[in-house]
Amino acid sequence: MSKRLLSIPMALIALSCLYPLFFALNNALKTNKEDILNRFGLATSPTFENFTQAWTRSHLSDYFLNSVTATVGAVLLLMLLASMAGFALAILRFPLRHLVFIAILASLMIPVQVVLVPFYKTVIAFGLLNTRIGLILSYTAFFLPFSIYLMTSFYAGLPRELTEAARIDGARFWQVWWFVMLPLGKPALITLGILNALYCWNDVLISLLVLQDKRTLMVGIAALRGEYTTNIPLLSAGIVLAALPIVAIYLIFQRQIVNGIATGAVKG
Repeated sequence: MSKRLLSIPMALIALSCLYPLFFALNNALKTNKEDILNRFGLATSPTFENFTQAWTRSHLSDYFLNSVTATVGAVLLLMLLASMAGFALAILRFPLRHLVFIAILASLMIPVQVVLVPFYKTVIAFGLLNTRIGLILSYTAFFLPFSIYLMTSFYAGLPRELTEAARIDGARFWQVWWFVMLPLGKPALITLGILNALYCWNDVLISLLVLQDKRTLMVGIAALRGEYTTNIPLLSAGIVLAALPIVAIYLIFQRQIVNGIATGAVKG
């Protein structure tokens, strides 16, 4: 009986999460006139013209490529660096190891807005402004502390006998990481990859600073808003197009996400 009662608020929370998606999709299928006359009603004559216009005339196709390039590049680099750093901090024994880990944790408490000025100056100094590689490195720098923390917590929960047995068999440290720790860390890596993909894909602030002449998808969608009036169906179509890849990733990897988070929570 108690489980049935708990399912009621959980169902309400689920509906509160699904309704904005339905609302955006419904508005995207309306004409601008229909939206003005009946903002919250169902689309009586659904049309895909808004999606076509948003994708072609509003150049969302170009912005989409920028977002995919930056997100994929940053996620792969973050998974590589975080896995290596997590292995070193959790398994290896070297001086000031705990101090380094504390410094990484402390960096998680620094708001992004605090370091925007020195960050922007650094981007200009290295010639990374208006480059995709600059945005990839920027995402890596901002999201690396959390990634290292997650992988360190996961690797610290694994039995040390695994690495010791590999070392006794003559494996070098990089071989232990590649052949032992990396396969065992697959659940955490999948979770880390999906979380970082969400962060990078939905980012507006960092991409707006680095790619000023170009745009990522989220910045492009924000530009669909007019100064005085906004074409709500066109804006909704852009939002739906931006949300589709993330929703698809979640639907495909939802089991891995849950397993990875649960495993990391238990082992951390």
